[in-house]
Amino acid sequence: MKSVTVAGIDCGTNSIRLKIACVDDQGMHEIVPRILRVIRLGQDVDKTHRFAQDALDRAYTAAAEFAGVLAQHPVDAIRFVATSATRDAVNRDTFEDGIEQILGVRPEVIPGTEEADLSFLGATSVVSRGELEPPYLVVDLGGGSTELVLGGDGIDAPSTQVQAAFSMDIGSVRMTERHLRHDPPSETEIAEAIADIDEHIDEAFRMVPAGRTRTIIGVSGTVTTMSALALGLKEYDHRRVDGVRIPVDDVYAVDDRFLRMTREQRCAYKTIHPGRIDVVGGGAVVWNRVLAKVAQAAAADHGGVIDSYVASEHGLLDGIVLDCGRRLLAER
Repeated sequence: MKSVTVAGIDCGTNSIRLKIACVDDQGMHEIVPRILRVIRLGQDVDKTHRFAQDALDRAYTAAAEFAGVLAQHPVDAIRFVATSATRDAVNRDTFEDGIEQILGVRPEVIPGTEEADLSFLGATSVVSRGELEPPYLVVDLGGGSTELVLGGDGIDAPSTQVQAAFSMDIGSVRMTERHLRHDPPSETEIAEAIADIDEHIDEAFRMVPAGRTRTIIGVSGTVTTMSALALGLKEYDHRRVDGVRIPVDDVYAVDDRFLRMTREQRCAYKTIHPGRIDVVGGGAVVWNRVLAKVAQAAAADHGGVIDSYVASEHGLLDGIVLDCGRRLLAER
C-alpha cells in the first residue's frame, strides 16, 4: 500500500499547531500528535490591520520549535496554512518571509471558503457510517473567523460532501477586542457583541441552509474548552472530550457563567489553556449564538430538535494533513 508522510501547520489568529502523520488509502495515522502553541498572532489586527512585532516574534519562536521537531521526523511535504488574521494583515509579507526563513516553506494564506472545506474534511474524517445523523453542520470557531460548513444528507449527496459553506469574521479574539473590553465585560458590551454576532450569522444563513442540520459538530479550542468545562473536568483531557455529545443547555449555562467572570476567576480553572484565558468569553458568546440560531433554524425547517452537539478534536489541522497527503498520493 502506498503511503506518504506529511506535516501540517495551521496558523490561526490565536494559536499555531503542528501535526505529522502518515497518509494512505485507509486514512491518516499519527506520527507526531498535535502540538499547540498559543501565539496570539492576531493581536490588535482587527483594529490596526497589521501584525504587531511582538506577535510576529511569538510566531517565529513557535516556528523555530516546530523546525526542531521536523528535523527529527523527515516528511515528504509540509503544508503551512494561515487563516483569518493573516488574511487581514497588510504586512503579511513580513510574516510569510520570516516563516519561510525558519521552516523553508511559505505560508499559504487560504480564503475562508477553503478553510471551511478543510475543516469539514478533518471533522468528518473520523465519523463512522451510521454514527451520527446527517446532514452535519461543522462549526469551526477560531480566533478571528468562524466557519459554518453543511454536508450532504447521505441520500441525495454523500454526508461527507460539502454542500454549502460560509466564513464569518467573528471569533474569540476579534469579539473580545472589539466589544468585551472591561473585566468583567458589562452587559452593554455583551449585548453589542451579541448584536454583531447575530448579524454575521444571519448573513451566513443566507448562504448556508443551516435549517437542514441534524447534527452539529463543533471544532476548535473554544468549543473543546467550553465542552470540557460543561463536562466538569478539572483539567483538560482530549480523550474525555473528543467525540462526546454535549447537551446545549449545559454549555449555554457554562458559556454565560464564564463570559461574566473576571480574568482572575477564570485563571483558577486549569481546564482553560493559559493562552485562552483572555479571550474565552468572546468565544463563548459566539458559540452560544451559533448553537441557538442553528436550533431555531432547524426547528423552523424540519421540526427537529437539536438539543446537543458533538465536540471534536478533529478539524482544520486534520484536513490540511489529509488533503496534502491525498494530493501527494495522487501524483505517485
